Amino acid sequence: MPLPPAPTKRAALLAPEAYDAPARTSARASRKPQADDEGARGDGNAQILATAERMPGSGTAAEHPAAFQPKFRTETARRPEQPSAPSYKKSSAAVPQADVKPRKTKATGPSKLFVLDTNVLLHDPMCLFRFEEHDLFLPMIVLEELDGHKKGMTEVARNARQTSRSLDALAGTQGADFGNGLKLDATGHREAGGKLFFQTQTLDYTLPISLPQGKADNQILGVVEALRKQYAPREVVLVSKDINMRVKARALGLPTDDYQNDKTLDDSDLLYSGSLALPLDFWAKHGKTMESWQSGSYTFYRISGPIVPNLLINQFVYFEAPGEPSLYARVTEIRAKTAVLKTLKDYNHLKNAVWGVTTRNREQNFAMNVLMDPEVDFVTLTGNAGTGKTLMALASGLTQVLDDRRYTEIIMTRATVSVGEDIGFLPGTEEEKMGPWMGALDDNLEVLAKTETTSGEWGRAATNELIRSRIKIKSMNFMRGRTFLNKYVIIDEAQNLTPKQMKTLITRAGPGTKIICMGNLAQIDTPYLTEGSSGLTFAVDKFKGWPHGGHITLARGERSRLADFASEVL
Repeated sequence: MPLPPAPTKRAALLAPEAYDAPARTSARASRKPQADDEGARGDGNAQILATAERMPGSGTAAEHPAAFQPKFRTETARRPEQPSAPSYKKSSAAVPQADVKPRKTKATGPSKLFVLDTNVLLHDPMCLFRFEEHDLFLPMIVLEELDGHKKGMTEVARNARQTSRSLDALAGTQGADFGNGLKLDATGHREAGGKLFFQTQTLDYTLPISLPQGKADNQILGVVEALRKQYAPREVVLVSKDINMRVKARALGLPTDDYQNDKTLDDSDLLYSGSLALPLDFWAKHGKTMESWQSGSYTFYRISGPIVPNLLINQFVYFEAPGEPSLYARVTEIRAKTAVLKTLKDYNHLKNAVWGVTTRNREQNFAMNVLMDPEVDFVTLTGNAGTGKTLMALASGLTQVLDDRRYTEIIMTRATVSVGEDIGFLPGTEEEKMGPWMGALDDNLEVLAKTETTSGEWGRAATNELIRSRIKIKSMNFMRGRTFLNKYVIIDEAQNLTPKQMKTLITRAGPGTKIICMGNLAQIDTPYLTEGSSGLTFAVDKFKGWPHGGHITLARGERSRLADFASEVL
């Protein structure tokens, strides 16, 4: 791959002192938040919390908006006459304003009353504490359904038990008053400033005759209708992850919404792609101030200019323009207003083939660079079917396990969510039960196990046996409590994992372990999971910019012309 000509200006200062030193924070400024916390313990918050003791819907939200804010929100809640510690007697004016971290402010408008459906509690047991200053209402039928889902070892059953424990903790706090509502911040969740109300009496409502009165969903709709009349003009909103439930609510004229807190992104098109195309005027704007140096087979460029604020660590950048030299690099450092770019290894060339596999497009070359980098511990790959995710992950894994001896073995797992109807229980051991789910592994190993024809039948059999001995297939059900040391872990079909399951798997990594998560966000089979709330989306968004993490979205399919055409038109 041709590299651009080196700039005439060379890097004269490569020592750390050449960079702009970060601004130092004075000791007085670093102690300022502690002083604020001590001062915030005055009696001023008692008046706010006393006002918040009123029943929901009484109009107090509009008259006293501060009553529905968390008790640590503003500095006005601190009594001016509250004595401070002796070490903080100096005036706060001596502290520069830039060193004081601003407090997060919340909306001061009227609080809403959210009625939670059962599936919201089963999806996220911490949802009770994620509605900020707003109040929550639980119909009695929701508690009944919650009780019916608590048995078993599934994720739903665990979430039901966790929700029950949270409700029990709220009900057991000192001074709990079911009539005036339970304070959601009573158990330490200070981000929740509202109250929790239970249905303690029969509510009067009228639903259309066509809706069966005994069905749980219809009873919840009736509770929402009754609360709207009882607490008018306060806004009462039904929160449900059931699409049909929301459709029926809208048909009845009831306000409803999906549970939004679990969504990492509202639009999947905004997901971090891992690569950035440099503008056409890149060399004109950055070439004069650019510095470069050589280290081994790699060339480094230090740039400063308007594009630096848009860059992230381990993000790939490329420049392609007709008649001008191309550039393919990765961001390795960002300090102050400068960034360092490192050129890539060309895995498109046969001499750099990884276990006999060469990349076929730009994004695949980006992915192979981050897969083969020992300094990158966590890699996420997304893309449509046929973009080469599994093949590249296995090829780089076999090279680093058998040739480089960097890892001891490959561990592969996936979410066992079927596309169609379940075929029932599978016989055999853990690995034998996972066998039918690992068809993609067998298909790719068939490609990777091919050797030269001169090796003969015995050579092919020995290679295949060697590969199989270094690959272990594990079930996600038994991952809790494990620690992987010097392993190369591949998590396939990661788009079907919830954020909690993704956290469980990633935290299994011990020293020297590398984890590869890959999946297609357009093929989610888990109920109530969308592109915005998938665990794969969650991991990509949280790990972007981490020096030891990398991500790339594979854009072009390389499976076959039939598969590429089907992905576009079907």
